[in-house]
Amino acid sequence: MKSKKKDHRVFRQRFAKSLQFVGKRPENIPPFQETPESIVILARECYGDCILLTPLIGTLRREFPDLAIHVIAFSQIIFNFFSADKNVTAVYHAKRNMPRYYKGILSKKFDLLFNPKDHPSFHFLIQSVLVRARSKVSHFSPSHEGLFDHLIRMEPNTHESLKNLALLNFLGTKTLKPPCRPYLPEMPVSHETEALLKSLEPGKYIGINISAGHIGGHRTLQQWSELVQAFPDERFIIFSTPQDLEEKRALEKPHTNVIASPSTRNIYEVGEIVRKLRLLITPDTSLVHIAACSDTPLIALYREYLADRTQFGPLSTIQKVVVSPTPDIIDIDPAELSSALREMLKKLS
Repeated sequence: MKSKKKDHRVFRQRFAKSLQFVGKRPENIPPFQETPESIVILARECYGDCILLTPLIGTLRREFPDLAIHVIAFSQIIFNFFSADKNVTAVYHAKRNMPRYYKGILSKKFDLLFNPKDHPSFHFLIQSVLVRARSKVSHFSPSHEGLFDHLIRMEPNTHESLKNLALLNFLGTKTLKPPCRPYLPEMPVSHETEALLKSLEPGKYIGINISAGHIGGHRTLQQWSELVQAFPDERFIIFSTPQDLEEKRALEKPHTNVIASPSTRNIYEVGEIVRKLRLLITPDTSLVHIAACSDTPLIALYREYLADRTQFGPLSTIQKVVVSPTPDIIDIDPAELSSALREMLKKLS
């Protein structure tokens, strides 16, 4: 696995070097002096990344009401996410509906292009070269030198949301109000979820997310069950992806203090339930950032990797981060998690 990752990294670096010969641009041009009329933003591939991009998009819309904000997505879920965002002018899928993509993106010239990555990425590098823009901005990486007019330099492990908002400095916005909070674009809510939301008394339930999008991000069903049993006076709601729905049901059935809830159909439904919670417990997944949208108190479980909890750490005002001593959160001591929950409940009482 490590060898394959290394091969991919070497390929991306070599590909970036070849592009640097083709698309050489002057670097470190002065900040943008005019009011921008159009921008193209390349959207990263995961829900959490896109939620952390929304403070920039919301702030751009607030500060520049007439700005045309175009987003290029590389997957269908991210295309759907930004298609629902009223702050975005148009969304394009870089790998589908090519006539629309050509007409809306490649046939035009924009004021700005923003690539939010700080490392070489095959598809992001291609788009950064193909899209025509007066000014192209990204984060510093040796592989980005010569491809962008301005490279943002920030301290290592800076939070992803701050890295995105750093684009505003290039725009010369000096009288900026506090940046917008992360948000979820409004999406349809199913009848089942709507009925659940109406039945939930705000601030009375603890949410537990049992799913994760990466290796080492799951705890066992037994571990979650023991946590629920240790707090018989609290009421719980279980979140899961459709792939983990069977485990979700297995947690709901035997515990009288866990209420059965429907499987959510989109990320907005998840956010609406999280908004009603007293507290959310979740591994390092998009739910960490969904909680930030409603400033829901949070206990976040992280693997030992520092970058995970610095670059993509929680933004909820009231939070507790529990770190595994290993690359797997299954190794977090159950007693430590129970202690964190007691501490948080005391703080919220």
